[in-house]
Amino acid sequence: MDTFTLVFATLFGLLFGSFLNVCIYRIPRNKSIVWPPSGCPKCNAPIRWYDNIPVLSFIFLRGKCRQCKQPISWQYPTVELIAGVLTLACVWRFGLQLWTFVALAAIYALIVLSAIDFELMIIPDRFSLGLIVLGLAFAWCNPNFSGTWWQKELLSLLGAGVGLFGVLAIALLGTWLFKKDAMGGGDVKLMGGVGALIGWEGVITTLVFASFLGLVYAVILMIFKNKKKSDAIPFGPFLSMGALINLFYLMTPSMLTIEF
Repeated sequence: MDTFTLVFATLFGLLFGSFLNVCIYRIPRNKSIVWPPSGCPKCNAPIRWYDNIPVLSFIFLRGKCRQCKQPISWQYPTVELIAGVLTLACVWRFGLQLWTFVALAAIYALIVLSAIDFELMIIPDRFSLGLIVLGLAFAWCNPNFSGTWWQKELLSLLGAGVGLFGVLAIALLGTWLFKKDAMGGGDVKLMGGVGALIGWEGVITTLVFASFLGLVYAVILMIFKNKKKSDAIPFGPFLSMGALINLFYLMTPSMLTIEF
């Protein structure tokens, strides 16, 4: 992969990360993501183009709105940086092929739903269900599945089924054991999307990674934020991290062969 392509991919990711921030703020508030143009969420002043350069504008403005001088959330440069780094990693990992763009669409969806879940403890269905549709629609070019195109489609469908119904069973069992919701419906549907994209094996390893990362996060909150064991934490971001680990490092052709 040549340097120009990698640099262009990074810049594109940074710029698209700015749009992802718009989605993160507006979608759960039922606002249009295309109009009006970006503005300060505190004083509603329109953001000039030179104040909307990914990451750099945050640094030049010292993290404050030019008009009202109120602090700008660290979410904005963080999302832009994550989008830039993951876009670079995706292009470097898969090269320039159709699957690269499918994977990028999934990555961007995971970034948005993770940020929304962190803030509001919800995962909009348009992202979780959208990932299921994306995985099934492009299973034929998915390097995680082997076989003919229809065998790949069946493997993707199997992964979605394991993600949806397997994780639903775990959630219901956890609710019965602990007498409270062990996992939200958004998390269950998200795992359906993960399964459609990376297969039933990926569902298992994603849950393992997410459980470990979620536990570490919960312990940190209890130590430094005086959170209680009974306090709920958003699980979607950790499921997304587990899915990304699978996508970049553990993705190998499915061990299951479907024959008729």
